[in-house]
Amino acid sequence: MRVHFLQHVSFEHSANIGFWTCERGHDASRTLLYEGEPLPSTDAVDLLVILGGPMSVHDRKAHPWLNAELEFIENYIKLGGFVLGVCLGAQLAALTLGARVTRNPEREIGWFPVTLTEGAGESLLGDLPEQFVPFHWHGDTFSIPQQSRHLAHSAACRNQAFQYRDRVLGLQFHLDYTAESIAVMIQHCGDDLVEGRWIQKPERMIVSERVEGTKRLLYELLDGIQRKWEAAQPS
Repeated sequence: MRVHFLQHVSFEHSANIGFWTCERGHDASRTLLYEGEPLPSTDAVDLLVILGGPMSVHDRKAHPWLNAELEFIENYIKLGGFVLGVCLGAQLAALTLGARVTRNPEREIGWFPVTLTEGAGESLLGDLPEQFVPFHWHGDTFSIPQQSRHLAHSAACRNQAFQYRDRVLGLQFHLDYTAESIAVMIQHCGDDLVEGRWIQKPERMIVSERVEGTKRLLYELLDGIQRKWEAAQPS
């Protein structure tokens, strides 16, 4: 499987998704959008992973490469490609599918429970427990695109995950972060850590056992996507 990462800033990279890609023997490539690197050909990608970033999907004047990225994502989805969007990546995928991306009522930063919806058992999240505690770092949220299933919610954010058909999965939360990822986010985006009901103190965020737990969930999820991709290949 050829896994391609769309990366928006230097400090949010592939993390545990990259480790899974390497451990499973897949080919990995990436586009550093903030460096102006060209996007790949759509037929050179089997799984498109759209990573997070501190910008908004609407910040296209400040980050004009977002326009080309959105067009690429839209075309790739139309061609039936497999997509995993995380945080900003999920919002970008949702936007290309006609959904709205708006401010969430509150910022959600830290470790908070997510609960799967009743229909999630038959989705790409079907191997995950009904409730688990991932990491969050977001101020925006997406509406659920048409022809998509609403898969998860939290107390602070109603729309935590969606699936479009059987190949596009958007996650507002992070299963991909390592402890280093969280430390770097605190370093680069510490201004987000204001007082709030759903904003934890930095010392509560870097918890190794939680990071290991979400890594296991991520690997189960990605193994499921790999099985779906393998089943879709011509015999």
